[in-house]
Amino acid sequence: MTDWDLRKLRVLRALEEFGTVRATAEALNMTPSAVSQQLSSLSQQVGVALLEAHGRRVRLTEAAHALLRHTDIVLAQLERAEAELDGFARGEAGRVRVGAFATAIPSLVVPALNTLRREYPGLTTRVHQAEASEVYDLLSAGEVDIGLSLAAQAPSGHDGRYDRRELLTDPLDAALPVHHRLASARALRLRDLAEEPWIYGAAGPWRDITVAACAQAGFVPEQAHVASDWKAILDMVAAGMGVALVPRLAAADDTPGVSLRVLRSDQPRRHVVCAVRSGSGGRPQTAVVLRALADAAAGLGGKIVHSG
Repeated sequence: MTDWDLRKLRVLRALEEFGTVRATAEALNMTPSAVSQQLSSLSQQVGVALLEAHGRRVRLTEAAHALLRHTDIVLAQLERAEAELDGFARGEAGRVRVGAFATAIPSLVVPALNTLRREYPGLTTRVHQAEASEVYDLLSAGEVDIGLSLAAQAPSGHDGRYDRRELLTDPLDAALPVHHRLASARALRLRDLAEEPWIYGAAGPWRDITVAACAQAGFVPEQAHVASDWKAILDMVAAGMGVALVPRLAAADDTPGVSLRVLRSDQPRRHVVCAVRSGSGGRPQTAVVLRALADAAAGLGGKIVHSG
C-alpha cells in the first residue's frame, strides 16, 4: 500500500489551482525547483505520470486529476477530523458520566446537562443515579467521571483518591400536614416537633441525617412510619400521619396538603459536594461539566443557599 505524503498531495492540489510551477511555488513559499522535486517524487511514488509537457509549461495528466478527486475527499475528511479533535481539546466533544443521588438530579444535574446540550452538542453525557454513599465506589471503579454526593458520606479528607469541592448548602425544611397546629406557627424550631410522630427511612443517609438533626435539637424522634421515597413520605405527611425533614433540593413545595416550614433557629443543613478521581478534573470535558454543575448550583440562588 502506498505511503501517502500529504505535503506532496497539497503541492499537486496547489498546481491545479494556480496553473504554473512558479505561481505554485510563490503561493506555498517554496522554490520552483522544490515544487518540481515534490511532484516528481509523488509521480514515482504512485507509479504513474502526473505531469505532461504543454508548450513551455506543464499540465496535469488524467491520472493526476483522478488522484486529486480522492485527495479532495481525504483533505476534507482530515479537516473534519482536526475540527473534531479540536473539540476534544477544548472540552466540547467526548463523553462524561455523572453519578448523583436522587434529589440532586432534577435540581442540579438536569439543568446543567440541558445547558451543555445546547452549548456543546458534541459532548455526550450519561447520568447514573446512585445513593450518595455509593458515588465514590462508582468513581473508584471508573464507572462515572463525576460524582455528586453529600459531605457526610464522603471518605476521609485524607483519602487522596478523590478531589472534592462543595457545590451548595441544602437546608432541610420541616414538612407538616397543612392543617397541623404548628403549620402557621411563628419562628418554628425543630425542637418544637419533639413530640410529633416522624417519618423517615429504616437505614441509610436520610435516616442518619434526620436522627442526627433531632439529636442536635435535643430529642430522639419517634419513628411512626418507615419510608425512604420522597413522594411516599410527603403523601403520608399530607395525610396527617406524621412530620418529616425534607431537603429543599427535593422541591417538595408542590405537594398538596403539605406545609413546608423553614426552621429559623436550629435549621439543619446538608452539604452537597461533587467529586472526581484525583487529578482528573483538569480533563477538558470533565472541567466543562464541573463548570456547568457549579453554574446550576449558583443558579438555585436564594431557593437553596440563602433561605432559612
